[in-house]
Amino acid sequence: MNETNELRSLLFALGLCAKAGALIYGVPMICEAMKKGKPVLLVLAARDNAQNSAKRLSDRCAFYGARLVTAPVDGEALAHAVGKSARLAAVAVTDENLARLITAKLDPDQT
Repeated sequence: MNETNELRSLLFALGLCAKAGALIYGVPMICEAMKKGKPVLLVLAARDNAQNSAKRLSDRCAFYGARLVTAPVDGEALAHAVGKSARLAAVAVTDENLARLITAKLDPDQT
């Protein structure tokens, strides 16, 4: 499978997560969910994040034990994949099966 199909497959899987209600959108909401003890299994950060957002996500994910992966797309493509109109710095997957699906779609050197 070529890179374009793999990327499309990943974005489609993110759309499934959104439809299933298994996503948390944006850095502030993700950090708040972790703080409140909600299950955050996988965090996908946009590749074009600001340094502050990237560090905040990295620190929180390390502290709360959530897996953090940089997505191979920018914030606008990430938002479009999950049906949002504004740029997203990150999304978090809260369902175990969907997190496995997303992980399977990621590039092997990022997993």
